[in-house]
Amino acid sequence: MESIGASPRQAAGDVLPKTAVLRCTLRMKIDFQFARYRGSNSAITGNAMSFVTFVSGRYLRTRQKRAFISLITVLSISGVTVGVMALIVVIAVMAGFENDLKSRIMGIRPHLVLNKKQGVFSDYKQILTRMKPIEEIQTASAFITTQVVLRTTTRAAGAILKAIEAAQGKISIDSVDTSRLLTRALAKEASGGKHRLPGIILGKELAASLGVIRGDTVYMISPRGMLSPVGHIPAMIKFEVADLFESGMYEFDGTLAFVDLKQAQKILRMPTSVSGIEIRLQDMDRVKAVSKAIERVVGSGYAIENWKQMNRNLFSALRLEKTVMFIILALIVLVAAFNIAGSLVMMVMEKRKDIAILKAMGATARSIGRIFVIKGLMIGLVGTVLGTSAGLMVCTLLKRYSFIQLPADIYYINTLPVNLKISDVLLIALCALIICFAATLYPARQAAGIDPVEAIRHG
Repeated sequence: MESIGASPRQAAGDVLPKTAVLRCTLRMKIDFQFARYRGSNSAITGNAMSFVTFVSGRYLRTRQKRAFISLITVLSISGVTVGVMALIVVIAVMAGFENDLKSRIMGIRPHLVLNKKQGVFSDYKQILTRMKPIEEIQTASAFITTQVVLRTTTRAAGAILKAIEAAQGKISIDSVDTSRLLTRALAKEASGGKHRLPGIILGKELAASLGVIRGDTVYMISPRGMLSPVGHIPAMIKFEVADLFESGMYEFDGTLAFVDLKQAQKILRMPTSVSGIEIRLQDMDRVKAVSKAIERVVGSGYAIENWKQMNRNLFSALRLEKTVMFIILALIVLVAAFNIAGSLVMMVMEKRKDIAILKAMGATARSIGRIFVIKGLMIGLVGTVLGTSAGLMVCTLLKRYSFIQLPADIYYINTLPVNLKISDVLLIALCALIICFAATLYPARQAAGIDPVEAIRHG
């Protein structure tokens, strides 16, 4: 009679408690599932990382009891995909703008400029001879630059006059055919300076503001004139427009005018001196090394300025803009990372009993945390791969078909330039994965800290 009223545990005596029976049953079930996963008949005797990966994959593939968690997972993958794609496309377009702008600027401006620190630069021919042994120098030529006023019968405009050696100009200046200056200079010397006006090459926008075309005449007024009984008289010389050039940069097309160096030396009363020497290199990125080599050759009385120093404000602004855009668009990935963290936190709350059973079976807190870290990284990895693929596809389409048109009268280009760098793509993908990894730390810590006894008792 006592055995009838007794509890099962009292009647069974040494029978295993309920928790131990449940533990053994679940241990056999998980052993069977994992053994089937590994393709063998062995139980969970492999390394811990395979166990963690197995459970993480099951949690990611299995449909959740709460559909809301699955929806957040999908939204997290979509957010990472959109963020990575936007970053790749925007950074590639901005790099294309920077590269195109740099090529246009370097087409007109030299890579290095050599000036004399004090006094008149009259020994430029000796300096040019000394620099010839430097193999990395492509061209080196003297130049004069000054501000002048160009005038026609009805209009006038300020301009920057640049006098160059016409024989060197076509090699050292893109989009400017200075051979016309050389032809006119030789013809003028052959005729003794009679019946032939000196030639001048104008920027397209400057010519439009003056209302002249090729073959028209313009007057150049220079402040370097001469003294007379009535005071200082500016020099005024008549030129014929030999050609027009278009660089695509309004700063150049609207202000620059090119003339022959010898002609400018006569007009400006600088028969044996120049403003400086402009140097173009075979590799524009080696300006520092070549500058040191030139300093050793010419001595300490000269100053050398490279293209990075001459355009530091412009390129610094472009780099800052690129960095700011990267940070702003990375916020899209950050929002997706919050979704990852939210979905993992809710999964930890839903799987408390499962986590407790795994801990009761011998899983360590570290392996439990890794389960949720790997799951979050899987979500981030899927989104990163999809976003990278989509970004590369969009950049390829933009580069090949140019289906986005820009107004050429407002911008200096009519299509979006794309310069896709592998380093930028890898950096974006790495940053996305780091953000996703950071989002998994808090949920993983919460899961690792679950007490198995309390979770089973109150689960």
